[in-house]
Amino acid sequence: MIKSASFGVMHLGIAFSVAYALTGSVAIAGAITFVEPLVNTVAHYFFDRGWDHPRAVAWRQRHGLQGRGRAAHRDDPGAATIGA
Repeated sequence: MIKSASFGVMHLGIAFSVAYALTGSVAIAGAITFVEPLVNTVAHYFFDRGWDHPRAVAWRQRHGLQGRGRAAHRDDPGAATIGA
């Protein structure tokens, strides 16, 4: 959890820095810094739904890619890996 939280803080700092460098406006950079993660979270939800869809799983299996719907984790001994 600490790693995720620190990554989140780093992400916000980078987002603000890039937005400020591009716009020169603290207000716009601040808005972008907080709106972008919200939009990204919603997009990730729909991405996961598509990734787990039976057609997507079947397509990956046909093409020799990851065979499971959820992302394989290196700590999961039963996880499918690319090239294995």
